[in-house]
Amino acid sequence: MAVSDPAQLPATFVAAFNAKDLTAIDRLFEPGAVRVLRPGEVVTGDGRRQATSSFLALGVPIDISLRHSYVYEDTALLIGDFVIDGTRPDGERVHIEGTATDVARRGPDGLWRYIIDNPPGIEKNGQ
Repeated sequence: MAVSDPAQLPATFVAAFNAKDLTAIDRLFEPGAVRVLRPGEVVTGDGRRQATSSFLALGVPIDISLRHSYVYEDTALLIGDFVIDGTRPDGERVHIEGTATDVARRGPDGLWRYIIDNPPGIEKNGQ
């Protein structure tokens, strides 16, 4: 799941997420990458992996539609709409959606990885 085009990161994330492959997801992030849980609350390392695991535990697939990919040298800003919608194995209905704003960086190996994962992205009320 090596990504040589930052615009492919969201689709690669979707494939790994829907396969429930936490190891593959983790490879899409730099080791020190951060995840925004909600505005003002950021986790990294094991906290980031735990947050991803909690979404995987829902047992519901994700879909991401990339809106924009802006690249400057080795840094990219990715803006995409995501939806996690379906029924958990226990029968509970799940619907989570938003517009994520993520930052990726090209590493020395030429591959792109997330450095900031911001699923809350923008608030619907504009804040």
